Amino acid sequence: MANGHQASGIVAARLPAADIADNFSDLHPAYAPHEAAVAADRCYFCYDAPCMTACPTDIDIPQFIREIQAGHPESAARTILGQNILGGMCARVCPTETLCEEVCVRETAEGKPVEIGRLQRYATDALMAKGEHPFTRAEPTGKRVAVVGAGPAGLSCAHRLAMLGHDVTVCEARKKPGGLNEFGIAAYKSTNDFAAREADWLLKIGGITLETGKALGDGVTLDGLKADHDAVFLSIGLGGVNALRASGEDLPGVRDAVDFIEELRQADDLAALPVGRNVVVIGGGMTAVDAAVQSKLLGAENVTIAYRRSRDAMPASRFEQDLAASRGVKLMFNVMPVAILGDGAVTGVELEYTTVEEGRVRGTGERLTLAADQLFKAIGQTLDGAPDGVALEGGKIAVTGAGRTSVAGVWAGGDCASGGDDLTVTAVAEGRDAAMDIHAALTS
Repeated sequence: MANGHQASGIVAARLPAADIADNFSDLHPAYAPHEAAVAADRCYFCYDAPCMTACPTDIDIPQFIREIQAGHPESAARTILGQNILGGMCARVCPTETLCEEVCVRETAEGKPVEIGRLQRYATDALMAKGEHPFTRAEPTGKRVAVVGAGPAGLSCAHRLAMLGHDVTVCEARKKPGGLNEFGIAAYKSTNDFAAREADWLLKIGGITLETGKALGDGVTLDGLKADHDAVFLSIGLGGVNALRASGEDLPGVRDAVDFIEELRQADDLAALPVGRNVVVIGGGMTAVDAAVQSKLLGAENVTIAYRRSRDAMPASRFEQDLAASRGVKLMFNVMPVAILGDGAVTGVELEYTTVEEGRVRGTGERLTLAADQLFKAIGQTLDGAPDGVALEGGKIAVTGAGRTSVAGVWAGGDCASGGDDLTVTAVAEGRDAAMDIHAALTS
């Protein structure tokens, strides 16, 4: 009888539980104090440091690294968290290789940047380990603000508003806060329930009431929130998933990559999570890489990412691409799905080679078939459940300035809002900046 790793179909326990646990250990282990000191010593502490300019949250990177160098990681954490209250998670999941570390002077001169992300984690972990909250609330203003969605943007906005003395109510559709940090990030990037622990730590500021199981359109309306609050911040994320528009898309074994990642992140026993023997992921972003790598770590034998454009156009960074390849994932470029094959369940996918003409992807007519007993769709998400009366732009909530929507008294940020990159760090910056704009509007 075939063992789990060799069995066809979608089955659990393809690898021994101990191997799976090892596979999902921390991608970037935390620095020990001596390692952090050595890494900090490599920083030139540049004046007008390019790493600061590249950070969406404008963290004073040379300052916090100098504080680590001086042996004061908790002070470094306060420097970080003053700009980015979710600095611990961002240290784990930010594509630092395309942001601060890409422009590090050490990188441009030597090809090896100061490891800013790992230093940031070292500092924030040191402070969080003390169980203390580094900020205190201002005197109450008597103003009430509603935040819809407890993802990175919503939590960032709520924390800053609470710190400024406002009373904040956060409505979250799920059973716990965190958004993509909790439900949508690869498990090997955020281990030991860090997202949940960070959210609990953030709420220690006080003045924030979290109401789970509440979503727009399900007992909550924008008009009702406006009537009961002085301002509203929408951070509802992107709940819809784009369709492949290929025949056979509804076959069993075809599912959304975001749902797979959420199931994996919330699983008590990863060895009990079923995965295919031959897995194909359609897409080229971070979600595609996360789904593919985690399939391989669960014991899938053959995992392929199929992306319709060239490698250079792939949204996932080169680091993420190399990470996938190092875990045994095959990357295919300039191919798109035209049919999902199977009778009763997916057995394969027919792909067509593509070319790009004037920016548009076109099929060449040449095709190939890949075996697949599981196929994940990772081709982007769409806004789902935008409130009536709020103007949209490019399929997202239209915003101007620091997140102001077309409706007076309503702001928006994070993935649901137009402009910006779909990154945790960008969402944190948008939530923080909207909070400051809301504060100015409420106190002027």
